Amino acid sequence: MAMTLQGKRIAILAADGVERVELERPRDAVHQAGGHTELLSPKTGEIQARNNDLDAAGTFTVDRAVSDVAVGVICHGPWTLVEAGVAKGRTLTSYPSLRTDLRNAGADVVDEEVAIDGNLISSRSPDDLPAFCQAIVAQFAKPRTGAS
Repeated sequence: MAMTLQGKRIAILAADGVERVELERPRDAVHQAGGHTELLSPKTGEIQARNNDLDAAGTFTVDRAVSDVAVGVICHGPWTLVEAGVAKGRTLTSYPSLRTDLRNAGADVVDEEVAIDGNLISSRSPDDLPAFCQAIVAQFAKPRTGAS
């Protein structure tokens, strides 16, 4: 990936039950592009990642989805946007079982590897990780328009 994230700090939000590959691959892509990651979780200490377990890991508010800060969500991650009340009017993709919930929350749902809606990048599943990682690195490399 040619984009540089040198000097940028990227927050990765995760909770118990996160799909290991959906945490590690984006983190590695950010590191390879020169960025630094910090893992944020609703609880302190370690989190328990899973391999090939598609159960949702829980939810937490994503205030940044409505600011100028880039946000990436994959697989079941868009549920956090529904719970935070920020999915309405956004173009999103997700794991197939979430799409009805996204539509009911007012999102414009597409079935694509990656959906980019302003600062918000969404992806369907671990199969789409190469495209997702490329998209988040490109988005994180863009200059921010405001202060947060």
